[in-house]
Amino acid sequence: MSIYKRGNVYWYHFLFNGEAIQKSTKQGNPRTARQIEAAHRTALAKGEAGFNERKPVPTLAQFIENRFTPWARASFEQASPKTWTGWYRTQIGNISAYAPLVSRKLDSITSEHAADYAAHLQAKGWKPSSVNSSLQVLRRALRLAVEWGIAPSAPKIKLLRGAHQRERVVTHEEEARYLGAAGELMADIAVVLIDTGMRPEENSRLRWECIGWTGGQQGVLQVTHGKTAAARRMIPMSLRVRTIIERRWEAASRPVEGWVWAAETISGHIEPSTTKKQHQRALRLRGVRPFVVYSLRHTFLTRLGEAGCDAWTLARIAGHSSIAMSARYVHPSENAVMNAFDRLQPPKQLPSAVQ
Repeated sequence: MSIYKRGNVYWYHFLFNGEAIQKSTKQGNPRTARQIEAAHRTALAKGEAGFNERKPVPTLAQFIENRFTPWARASFEQASPKTWTGWYRTQIGNISAYAPLVSRKLDSITSEHAADYAAHLQAKGWKPSSVNSSLQVLRRALRLAVEWGIAPSAPKIKLLRGAHQRERVVTHEEEARYLGAAGELMADIAVVLIDTGMRPEENSRLRWECIGWTGGQQGVLQVTHGKTAAARRMIPMSLRVRTIIERRWEAASRPVEGWVWAAETISGHIEPSTTKKQHQRALRLRGVRPFVVYSLRHTFLTRLGEAGCDAWTLARIAGHSSIAMSARYVHPSENAVMNAFDRLQPPKQLPSAVQ
């Protein structure tokens, strides 16, 4: 025992995991001092003396109930109700109903368990896109558990193939055929989405107070709601969008407030179900390869990237919270790369005159 006397009391000094431990026993009896030192060594070994003892890892069910659900509700219930009710709350319920998965501790969940869950949903007749929606929420929950220091790692979760992708790019020819068959309301919505890149929900919640008639060349739209702070932004209107918005404004007797896309729904504005039949009818009548309405946003961003827009500007227009999300739309051409290098070169010096 490495105790020593300093004044009238004994101190102890030893190394634990490479760290020097030195402390007074406040005792003048060497035997008692040795017992205190031994007790401190034992407590350190058990993680009870200033060292954080590793907390037991909860089950997925416990984590979802106590941490994940409150986080999702606080993040989206007010800012994006549709995301909360139609995405997180629904999928949390589906995940929680599968006992073989949620009864496991977070550190024991593997990719195989996630695959079993996917197979379970497929056996119930779920389409790949629906299964993937649930897997994405599961993946988000497990990754948050790692970020918050509750689980040591998260398994890799693979999504199913064959899902109806939102990333389909609509060609200009398909756009013309689609707009020709869509009803007036659906055609107006489609043009606004494909010329602004707004998310469908952002467009449906557009208000007259958010229309700026004088900003930019044709005016601007202000997005005031979104999943993140980056979603709140100003978007210039194209001539087509200006024409549509102005026509609706005149038809509504030039209101100063209220929904641009007013409808007889609980929310007071259009919802996905409002134009679903018109969208499907347009696709069917003109033989356009199926796409979801969200693909119109992806089409706009793809066209923007192909036009030479840099990732930072594209992120601002799209309302992306991460530049990585925008970078996938930007693919510089060979000419763009050469031009960038040319701009870095010093100006060519004229050859000196021959003597």
